[in-house]
Amino acid sequence: MNTSCKANTELSHCIANLFKPGSLEIRKDNLTKGFLPFVSKNCKKQLKDRRGSGVVLSMSSSSTRNHVETAAEDKGEGLTYKDAGVDIDAGTELVRRIAKMAPGIGGFGGLFPLGDSYLVAGTDGVGTKLKLAFETGIHETIGIDLVAMSVNDIVTSGAKPLFFLDYFATSRLDVDLAEKVIKGIVDGCQQSDCTLLGGETAEMPDFYADGEYDLSGFAVGIVKKDSVIDGKNIEVGDVLIGLPSSGVHSNGFSLVRRVLQRSGLSLKDSLPGSSVTLGEALMAPTVIYVKQVLDIISKGGVKGIAHITGGGFTDNIPRVFPKGLGALIYKDTWAVPPIFKWIQEAGRIEDAEMRRTFNMGIGMVLVVKEEAALRILGEYHGTNSAYRVGEVISGDGVSYR
Repeated sequence: MNTSCKANTELSHCIANLFKPGSLEIRKDNLTKGFLPFVSKNCKKQLKDRRGSGVVLSMSSSSTRNHVETAAEDKGEGLTYKDAGVDIDAGTELVRRIAKMAPGIGGFGGLFPLGDSYLVAGTDGVGTKLKLAFETGIHETIGIDLVAMSVNDIVTSGAKPLFFLDYFATSRLDVDLAEKVIKGIVDGCQQSDCTLLGGETAEMPDFYADGEYDLSGFAVGIVKKDSVIDGKNIEVGDVLIGLPSSGVHSNGFSLVRRVLQRSGLSLKDSLPGSSVTLGEALMAPTVIYVKQVLDIISKGGVKGIAHITGGGFTDNIPRVFPKGLGALIYKDTWAVPPIFKWIQEAGRIEDAEMRRTFNMGIGMVLVVKEEAALRILGEYHGTNSAYRVGEVISGDGVSYR
């Protein structure tokens, strides 16, 4: 069933990243984006090819069936993704197998040449955040999350989103509930200035629990070939500018739900030190950065962009760097939202685990020239809309000071 008045459009599953041949990444717990919808388990693992920069293969699958019953027995230790049911060893094996079949797929978005431009495509879901939507009854904003996860990915290459398609599946179609979800998708498309071109509504009796549904989204954008943001000109001394998040966004919710279970609190309880409930804080919709990022790009000086989803700074920032460069992050240079402080305290989670799991209050990082950094920070001075969060250094990975 088409969810809009326009025709459905089928995208190719084989959209090659033309920048970074050589490495492969798979993410778990709906931690990243995908071009392989046949994958049945969420997973995460990154393999680096030391011979050169890397292509990233990413994929997502329905997280509504990714339960936490397989988590290790909670004996009071600090929680990790593994405790929440994330099997990294399985990810390693899957990476090895897929590397043989599809070595040229991936990135934050896949690029397809079209004349003097590239079409840039991305696909994703919202992970087990859907479980919280079912529990809280907050369905009006989950569609914004869905759009955000794809359009925020493709804008990292400088692409302007053109259109979006959705997939909504449920056991029994509740028209009122579905309307709320689709309304959020429409809102997300408006925020990213793209068209909801079409979609699919699937009614699948006995496949989902009563009252539950699953979502996927697909976005396509375009960028001129000579305007692509690819990170290849990044150098030591470049500045990292962080754009703030609204909270957890749409990643890490298997761990969040495990923390919630351990805490003994309910989604209706107040977030400690805040005037909102835990449910409201956790369901805050993902920020759509498209208009802000495209405006910054249009003024020059942007060399690379990383969407901070699952994997946090630790995994995502290095994806845009040339070999031999790393990131130094200035701690305490932005306000960490209270929800992350609660998650860490309630779950007794180590700093390193938090940083590789959550965005910690920064949803997008731009790598820019010094003069561009001064301009951006001047334009957003006093608005809490941009922070100088670090710099590019010689080395590898991400360090903190």
